Amino acid sequence: MTDVATGTLPEYRCTVRPEWIDYNGHMSEAFYVLVFGFATDQVMEVLGMDKRYRQETGSSLYTVEAHIRYLMETALDAELTVTTVIAGGGPKKLHLAHELHVGGQLAATEEILALHVNTLTGRTEAFPQAVSDNIATVWAASGHRTPEWAGRKVTA
Repeated sequence: MTDVATGTLPEYRCTVRPEWIDYNGHMSEAFYVLVFGFATDQVMEVLGMDKRYRQETGSSLYTVEAHIRYLMETALDAELTVTTVIAGGGPKKLHLAHELHVGGQLAATEEILALHVNTLTGRTEAFPQAVSDNIATVWAASGHRTPEWAGRKVTA
């Protein structure tokens, strides 16, 4: 795992499995969500919201909005690499931008808005100072840059 002090988030890597292939012969849309979800889990660990944190505090991130762009087909056994940047946030929210690459080519993107929720009360709550500091460190190291595609709306 990457040290948050470097200001960069680690890449998430996996391989497309046979059960992820749909009737069109490429990765089904549901599995892009799964892969991006695993990338988000990894970000949570780096920022200090790992399994122990969730057990001890009863708090976690809940994705409340997501936007995925499917840019190219992804085949069986493809090696996937997801890079992530913090695109923004606040005392109770985190905005992430994921990019999924196959062989160095951008295959898909996902942008999520997640809220920090106390799972016992079901209510949002501010990040604890240590997590907030980690988010701020990574965000500052990025120069507060977000990908050009982030923030788009779906249009016909």
